[in-house]
Amino acid sequence: MSIQKKVMSGVDAAWLHMEDPTNLMMVTGLAILDQPVDRARFRRTVEERLLSMDRFRMKVTEARRPGAMPYWESDPNFDLDAHLHYIALPEPGDKAALQMLLSDLASTPVDFSKSPWQAHLVDNVMGGSAMVLRFHHCMGDGTAMNYVMYRLMDTERNPEAPAQDAAHPRNREETSLVGSVLKPVKGVFSLSRTLLYEGVESVLHPTHFLQRAEVAADSTAIVARMLAFPPDPDTPFKGKLGVQKRVAWSAPLDLADVKLAAGLCGVKINDILVDLTTGALRRYLLEHEAPADGLEIRAVLPVDLRAPDKAFELGNDFGLVFLSLPIGTADPLERLVTVRARMNALKESPEAVIFFSLLNLFGHTPQAVEEQVVNLFASRATTVFTNVAGPRQTLYLAGSRIERMTFWVPQSGRLGMGISILSYDGEVMLGVITDAGLVPDPEAITTAFTAEFAALLRRLQKAVDGG
Repeated sequence: MSIQKKVMSGVDAAWLHMEDPTNLMMVTGLAILDQPVDRARFRRTVEERLLSMDRFRMKVTEARRPGAMPYWESDPNFDLDAHLHYIALPEPGDKAALQMLLSDLASTPVDFSKSPWQAHLVDNVMGGSAMVLRFHHCMGDGTAMNYVMYRLMDTERNPEAPAQDAAHPRNREETSLVGSVLKPVKGVFSLSRTLLYEGVESVLHPTHFLQRAEVAADSTAIVARMLAFPPDPDTPFKGKLGVQKRVAWSAPLDLADVKLAAGLCGVKINDILVDLTTGALRRYLLEHEAPADGLEIRAVLPVDLRAPDKAFELGNDFGLVFLSLPIGTADPLERLVTVRARMNALKESPEAVIFFSLLNLFGHTPQAVEEQVVNLFASRATTVFTNVAGPRQTLYLAGSRIERMTFWVPQSGRLGMGISILSYDGEVMLGVITDAGLVPDPEAITTAFTAEFAALLRRLQKAVDGG
C-alpha cells in the first residue's frame, strides 16, 4: 500500500500544538442508547461509515525540518480494533458510574502513534448502553464532530439499506433549531433525507466579512482591542490546572418550553440558553460562598466559518468571539435583556474571521511562541461556550435507539472549563467539563441550569401577573 501524505493546515496545526497534559485537545461525544449494541454490528458500522474518510486511517507526523508543517500520513499498520474499546460499567450502571468513566476518559491522552481517535462502546448503562466518540481537535472541530457522529446514525432501527448520511446536503434552506448568535450559515446536514443539523457554531458566512475591505484594514485595531481586555477576574473557575477532569450533563429541557419562553420574552432561543447558563454559573458561585454580585466573566464562543460547499469536511474552520456574561445580575429577566443586547452586538463583529487568521498564523509559528500568545488571549476569558442544534428526530445507532446525546469541548490555554449545549429530538441539554482541582462538582452547574429555567418561568409568570 502506498503511503499518502497531506500537509496539515495552519489552523489544524495550531490545535495540534495546543495539546497539553493539563488540557487535552479532545472533542468528546456521547450517545446513550436504549438497549445493548451488538459488537459486530457496531464494528461494521464504524468500518463502513468512518473509514471511508481518509483522516480516520491517517496518523500525525511532525516534520523533521525546522519550520516545516506537520502532516497527515496513512498508517501502514492501521488496525481498526486498536481504536475500538468495549467496556461495561460496574453496578449499578447508573449515571454516576457513566460520569466517572467519562471523567477518566477526558483525563486520558490519545495515542499519537495511531490516528488520534477512539470509539468506546459501553455496556450496562442504565439498562442499555452508550457510545463515546473521542477525537483530537486537529482532526476537526465541533461541527466536524457532529458530522462524524451523524454518519454513524440511522433514522430507523433496522434500515433495509445503508442510511444516506450527513455527506449529502439538502437543496433547501432550513432555519437553525436553536437559533444563532450571529448570521446563520446556509446549509444543513441530512440523514435519510430528514436529519437536520445546523447549530450556533454555524453562525457566520465567511464571505460576509471577507467581502468587507474594512476588516483587513481594522484587523490590527481589533486585535489590539481584544488584547486590551483586562484578564478575567479570579473565581473558582480559574486557577492552576491539573491533569484530572470532571464531566457532567444536565437533565433535558423540553425544547418546546424553551421556545415558548423565548417567544414570550421576544428573544432567540439561544438568548434564553445563554441566560440560563449564566445564571447557573452565578448559582454555583453563591453556593460555594464566592462573590458574584457585579461580576462579569468572558466566554469564548466558536463561530463556524465554513462555506456551504465545505460543510461536510473534517478539519477546523471556525473563529472565536468573546462574550461577557453578566454573572452579577440576579434577576433572570434583567439578565436576559443584557444577554440579548450583547449577543446582538456580535452580529456585525469581524472578530471571528480575524481570529481564524490568527489561528492559521499560530500554526506556522514555533510552538513556544504559539503557547505564549494563546495563553495571553485565554487569560481574557474563563470558559469556552458552544451551542449546537442537533437532529430534530429520533435516531438509531447499530439498531439501538439514541435516547440522549451530548458532547464536551476542549479548552485551550489555561482555561479550566468548557460548556456545551446540544439539542436532540425535542430536548436540549447542557454539558460541562472542568478541571477537577478547580471545580470538582460540575454536576452542581448542570443542576443549576435546569433550576434557572424554573426560576425564569416563575419570573415570567410574575411579570404576566403584573408583578
